[in-house]
This record gives sequence, structure tokens and C-alpha cells, in this order.
Amino acid sequence: MTDKLGDMRRTHHCCRLTVDEIGREVVLMGWVQRRRDHGGVIFVDLRDREGITQVVFNPLVDEAIHQKAHVLRNEYVIGVKGRVEARPEGMINPNLVTGEIEVLVTELKILNVAQTPPFLIEDQVDVSETVRLQYRHLDLRRSRLQRNLILRHRAARAVRRYLDGLGFLDIETPVLTRSTPEGARDYLVPSRVNPGEFYALPQSPQLFKQLLMISGFDRYYQIVRCFRDEDLRADRQPEFTQIDVEMSFVGEDDIMAMTEGLMAALFKTVLDKSLERPFARLTWKEAMDRYGLDKPDIRFDLELTDISDIVAHSGFRVFSNAVAKNGIVKALNAKGCIDFSRKEIDDLTDLTAVYGTKGLAWIKVREDRWQSPIVKFFSDEEKAALTERVDMAPGDLVFFVADTPKITNESLGHLRNHLGKRLNLINDSVFAFTWVTHFPLMEYDANKKRFEALHHPFTAPLEEDCDQLESAPETVRSRAYDLVLNGTEIGGGSIRIHQPSMQAQVFKALGLDREIYEKKFGFLLDALNSGAPPHGGIALGFDRLVSILCGEPTIRDVIAFPKTQKAACLLTGAPSTVAKPQLDELSIRVKPI
Repeated sequence: MTDKLGDMRRTHHCCRLTVDEIGREVVLMGWVQRRRDHGGVIFVDLRDREGITQVVFNPLVDEAIHQKAHVLRNEYVIGVKGRVEARPEGMINPNLVTGEIEVLVTELKILNVAQTPPFLIEDQVDVSETVRLQYRHLDLRRSRLQRNLILRHRAARAVRRYLDGLGFLDIETPVLTRSTPEGARDYLVPSRVNPGEFYALPQSPQLFKQLLMISGFDRYYQIVRCFRDEDLRADRQPEFTQIDVEMSFVGEDDIMAMTEGLMAALFKTVLDKSLERPFARLTWKEAMDRYGLDKPDIRFDLELTDISDIVAHSGFRVFSNAVAKNGIVKALNAKGCIDFSRKEIDDLTDLTAVYGTKGLAWIKVREDRWQSPIVKFFSDEEKAALTERVDMAPGDLVFFVADTPKITNESLGHLRNHLGKRLNLINDSVFAFTWVTHFPLMEYDANKKRFEALHHPFTAPLEEDCDQLESAPETVRSRAYDLVLNGTEIGGGSIRIHQPSMQAQVFKALGLDREIYEKKFGFLLDALNSGAPPHGGIALGFDRLVSILCGEPTIRDVIAFPKTQKAACLLTGAPSTVAKPQLDELSIRVKPI
């Protein structure tokens, strides 16, 4: 039998009581975390979103209330009234904010009962993520996840406060929009009133924020939901949140300075952490040359070294043939790792194979010789050059990859990150921000037999490269920039094209004929023709940022109701089939699979 709330009203959250409230009558409400019966006195840890307070049912205070407390079980919802008391000598719990006090209960209301939960509501719970997501409403009761979502709220508030202070306007953009697939697949929404036609959920508000600049709003932002129908990983969800920003009459330095200020305000507010500014900057080429990846973790050294010129004519055909085919050969010196076993090296070979390598060559540098199956192929001159270029010293283990630039860089870049963690080269207390700039404007897609925009087709090319758009589009650099934090891309943006003639030129270089791009983007071209200011912006992954602030390895633990890697919600059963009458209204017939 449960009680009615009646006139009982909460006076404090469970974690708000201290020794200053001793002697005061209070009302607390929440869930039973655990119940303990110690020689007739019943202790209950009462939990709400703020934390835990111990409440005590003593038969010497109220026998009837004490008897009633015997029925309490984990996750019962209760309200208690009582007096705040100091805990007895030797009973203080230093691990609790409220560890110096307890509440001696004089009134108890059982507001609801609960079935035994499928797992304990504790931070360290031994249960699969599938079960946690199926019972997400219970999983969210755990203090760790509640702390994460409270921090997320504080982060969003800090973002708004900072941008409001700089004169940005929070303007909503449409959720039902036109499908303009460039990159990931769109989520499509059928239109009932326009049979056979579809809306798309926005992958980003890109076109609308550019239209707002053309409309004269000057500074726009939004903490906005976006949607991409793509394969998922730990740091991806089909629906995600980004901090979306656009500014008029600016260049790259203006947007970077604004973003660095935003990051400084965010980390100071949420973690009380001061960031060093300005952030480091690398061109895309520098990042690829030194780290192999366009999202480098600069918290440790272990940089890659290009040795293509040294081995271009070596007797080791794997190396010389790669260079002859316009590939590259790079080395990674794992200092002091000579004791790696053959099995450990084989495991690292398997790791690089994921990124397309056909093998991982290696040399162990001993005091009197080099140990490796490939040593016999090098001349003394090549050995001397390698020793100097790669800084090879006794005790070192040097890895080599020879392949296309993409495969070589990507495989060694991920090997570098793996070794950085394995060799404890990374200081996890450091937040190392890096700007990566001057990306290629476009890259060739061999399957589609045409160029594709590396970021999106509205990114402006570097002015000094514009004359190569027609003759050598693959050499054109863009005015795009990514913000990387500890090896994770947390945002990206660019200066946009604001002149219709340049936009048409870029569309042409991408292999889009006039009919196609006018059909897809005619409304934007019309807007550019109406007088568009120079403008640019950035989009920051809010989920990724919050996961870093919380120290969580996956964004699923900073999102209230995330999807699985198959884009399913285990709590609600979405996606699901719908009734035939609904499909008939939408003029849709489902093809059996």
C-alpha cells in the first residue's frame, strides 16, 4: 500500500545537508539506494540526482514508523521528514558529502514500490551495455550518468553565455528540409500532403546558416540536433548535437580566436581548467607528414619520418617499387622497444593491416648489428643515411611501411597512437588542442570517377590556388580548418564561397553540371547573387566535447537516450514497422526483404 504525497514538500536535495543544518527539521525525497538493519535500527541510503543522505529509523523515536520501514526495498520511492543529527563518533563517512550527518526520521511516506531491478543501481555495475540500454531509465539513475548529464547541461549553459556575450543570435533552422546528399546518407521523411516526395533531416544547418549571413544577421549560433544515416562507432550516433556557429566579414583568424575563447570559457566553467592560448597550428600537409593522420595527438612525440629518397633505389624491392609507383616509405622509431617479441610485432602487423598495409617491416638496433630479415638488402650508405634520418640507436625498434601515401600515413599514424598508449607516453591530464588547416579542397573518388569535396562544396579555396581549379584541382588547398583535441576531431569549419562565379567554378571542378547543381542548390546560388558578405563558421561536436569533459570513452554515456551501433533504441524498440493504413496515407509500399 502506497501513500499519497499530501502536504509533504521537499525542503532539500539529498546532497545539500551539512553540519550547518544540525537540529533542523527537513523533508527529503528520493529512491532507496540500500537498506540496512543494525540491531533494530534501520539505516537507509536515500538517493536523488544530487547524491545520497543516510536516514535513520529508530524505534525509540517512533515505533510505528520503524515498523513501516521494514518493508522498504531498493528503488522504492519515499519521502521522509526528520531532524538532522550529527553522526555518532566513529560513524562519519568521509566518502560522502553528507557523511557527517544523518536524518532521524519522524514521518515516512512510501510513494511508490519497485520491482527488483535487472542490475544494481551503482556506478561499477557488471552488466552488458545491451541490458543497460534496454533499461536506460534505470541506467540513468546511476550517479555517474547523472553527473554526466548535469555536466552536459552546465556545458551547454556555458556555451550560450559565452556566445551571447559576443553578440551571437540563437536562431533555429528547419528540421524538415530538402535532400542534398553530399557525404553521408540522409534520413528521409515522406510527405503525406505531397505524395511521392520526401523531406530530409539535416546533416547540418550548413545552407541555412549561410542564408542567415546573406540575410544580414551577422552572427548566428545554435546548439542543434543533426542526423546522418551512416555506420556507427563509439563516437558516432545517427542523431547528434553540434555547436553551430557562423560569422560575417571574417577570416580564419577571427573564427579561430572566437573558438579558442569558447573552449577556454567552457573548460574553465566545467573543469576549472585554464587552457594555454593560442592553440597550436599545423597545416594538413604538416600533420600528415609528421603524424600520419589529420587529427594528430600532439601530447607525445614519436613522429613519422619519410625515407622514400633514401630507399628509392635500394635492393629491397618492396621499398623501391613503392617509390617507383608514386608511393612513399616511412619509418616509426619505437625508442627502447627492442625487447618486443616476434608475437608482439606480429600483433602490430595485424593492427596496421586493418588500414590496408601488405606488411610491416621492422629492424631491431642492437649494439653490434641490425637484426631484421630486410637488413641484407641495404648498402652501407643507405644504413648510414637511415641511422641519421631516423635517429636509430641501440635498443630501438624501427617500423617501416611502404605503400600509397594514404595507406602508409594512416597505418603508421594509428600504430603511433597505439604505441603512445601502450608505452605510457601520454599524459592524460593534458588537454592539447591543435588547429589543422589548408586541407585539400577535393579528392578523387575512383569509384565515382570524379572529384569530391573533402569537407563540403561550399568551402572556399585558397586564393593563391584558385588558378589551378581547372587544370589541377587535386592540388588546390582550401580555407578549411579542423579543431583537434588529444587526437580527436571535435570540430571543423571553413571560410565559405560568397561569390556565385567561384561557386560555379568549384561545382564544375567537382564534375557537377549546371543542371544538377542548380536543381540541388539553386536557392543558394540565387541568394549568393543577391549580395552575399564574406562569411565563415565552424561546427563543434558537442557530444564528443562533453565525453572528453566527463572522461568517458564513448559518447553514448553522455547522451540521455542513445542508439546502438545498429541505430536502434533498445528502450523503445525503434525503429519499428508501422501499420499498412499509415503507409497508404504516405503512398508508400514496403518491399519485402
